[in-house]
Amino acid sequence: MTPTQTTVPPHVQLIQMGTGHWLAGMIYTAANIRLADHLASGPKSAANLAGPTGSHPRSLHRFMRALAAFGILTQDNDDRFGLTSLGEALKSDAPGSARATVLTMAGPMFWKSWEKFQYSLETGKTATEHVFGKPIFDLLAQDPESAAQFSESMVGIHGGEPPTVAEAYDFSGFGSIVDVGGATGNMLAHILARYPQPRGVLFDLAHVVTEAPALLWAHGVESRVSIEHGSFFESVPAGGDAYILSHIIHDWNPEQCATILGNCRRAMKPGAKLLIVEFVLPEGDTPHFGKLVDMVMLAIPGGEERTPEEYRTLLASSGLEMTRVVPTTSDVSIVEAVVA
Repeated sequence: MTPTQTTVPPHVQLIQMGTGHWLAGMIYTAANIRLADHLASGPKSAANLAGPTGSHPRSLHRFMRALAAFGILTQDNDDRFGLTSLGEALKSDAPGSARATVLTMAGPMFWKSWEKFQYSLETGKTATEHVFGKPIFDLLAQDPESAAQFSESMVGIHGGEPPTVAEAYDFSGFGSIVDVGGATGNMLAHILARYPQPRGVLFDLAHVVTEAPALLWAHGVESRVSIEHGSFFESVPAGGDAYILSHIIHDWNPEQCATILGNCRRAMKPGAKLLIVEFVLPEGDTPHFGKLVDMVMLAIPGGEERTPEEYRTLLASSGLEMTRVVPTTSDVSIVEAVVA
């Protein structure tokens, strides 16, 4: 909420919240037709872009005019539209992966699931499986392109977190760090780039880690990381000094979490640490981004975000003891645990 919104009457605030999907649909469409990419070389009119974007000229003009009203485009006296700094961020190659994130989070899989959110509220089951007939990760497993886009969108949402995790927690004493379900390796790459001693193991399903080699190389840590394929529901690599679960536990129901945590516990050698990176929710009505994400977990994958005490209970049920919660300068915290 912006400072000026605090003076808006309650009924207007609610209406603004309820119509937010209008803007989400517009930004999704801009990303889908690669509007920012088409404007990367300079301002153009709707007539210039109608063909390349497959759009109706007058409708495209009205669409870009509306985007300009939200600061995404500029509009000059000749009705040519250009990119603002906000619009620049929607280019395919722009830092931050906004385009991939918008295409995933405002795209059909999420959009259609949100339409059935009340089903999740009534049943405790995922709207995604209700709508599509399969859990979200099964859907992604059968569509490599969507899976790669999903992984990139996780960088878009969580990309600012790895540096804050590396800064908040001292990894210098570990010889080996196993990133369980680490996908592109973004978290592991930032940690190893900051701490020169440890080596890393990136562990995830084969179709999920396809983008990892390039990212690890970009961070200059590829020689210190081995990539291993497998499912954390079956086992995880043994013998690490630290095991990281970054935005993994929140995806799954308690029984599935017990399987993942149990596999980590069996792999941990004496003295090893388990580090869960998640949105650790404050008690009561304290605002936190994780409380909104918790609704996504309810409707889409079927997991949940948790408070510190809820993590303590979850870990104890798998023979692990929570030793502390380390905050970071981002929205995530690090839940540290050891074998009980």
